[in-house]
Amino acid sequence: MSEQYTYAVARIRALEVSLFSGSTIDQLIACQSYEQCLQFLEEKGWGDNETSGNAEAILTREEEKIWEVVKELSIDMKNFDVLSYPKLYHNLKAAIKEVCTEEKNRHIFYEDVSIPGSAMLEIVRERDFGKLPDHMQHAAQEAYETLLHTRDGQLCDVIIDRAALDAIYQAGKASDVAIIRDYAESTVAVADIKIAVRSQKTAKSIEFMKRAMAECSSVSADQLSKAALAGADAISEYLLGTAYAEGASALRTSPSAFERWCDNRIIQTISPQKYNAFTIGPVIAYVIARQNEIKTVRIILSGKLNELPDDSIRERVREMYV
Repeated sequence: MSEQYTYAVARIRALEVSLFSGSTIDQLIACQSYEQCLQFLEEKGWGDNETSGNAEAILTREEEKIWEVVKELSIDMKNFDVLSYPKLYHNLKAAIKEVCTEEKNRHIFYEDVSIPGSAMLEIVRERDFGKLPDHMQHAAQEAYETLLHTRDGQLCDVIIDRAALDAIYQAGKASDVAIIRDYAESTVAVADIKIAVRSQKTAKSIEFMKRAMAECSSVSADQLSKAALAGADAISEYLLGTAYAEGASALRTSPSAFERWCDNRIIQTISPQKYNAFTIGPVIAYVIARQNEIKTVRIILSGKLNELPDDSIRERVREMYV
């Protein structure tokens, strides 16, 4: 196993040098305008000749580069399935809404997944849910019927989002790779915490929360739901007794600080892979780190475009892997 990944890890170590550090992010924030930010990114090698001056094209190209690197390493892509589940389930959600509501061109699809937009639309139109992976089939059928008969878009979202979390968690439990297990546990736990926080703010019922939350080992969906009913302070008190105690402090600081903590928690989960040279772990960590980097750049560009103060943008930026 260790020899199998020696070349891949060496290649990733070389690429990690190009990852944005906290100081690089500070330089990007310090740019005086949106246009200067784009110029800064292009000088760092982001995008290509066909994306110049187009922020969305640059970010899309960077996402493509991640998977081009992975494919060069000749590693079984099944190792990365768990990372693609959010996009895959997003495509399912978008396809169901387009088919059931007949609103065309409203929903954006991801193409860099095993079932891209056009294929997902065809499956949903034909109601041929047997073509979906096993972990998607029941949720697809239920969400389709729910939206078709009730027109309740939020309930459709809850069904699919919960199924995505369950799929991520089951993939983690089934994996013999430590980072995938840890990533899945943290991802589901943080998602449950987010659901509790948002449900508390919007006065959702405990039944809604229990339907939306997925079970995991590090937090209790039942206790989180009850805490959300009691108020924000009760959520913080519950978190203090878990591995996510830092989330309590972030929650009390501001909504943007809490959202930032949610993403930072995932980066903290993968950080130990910097010191692991003999497994696939560093490769998976690199993919997650690059996705986090792109998300952070997107946040900064959005802030610059909307002329937010630098301090406001800085409050929203994510922790870097390097």
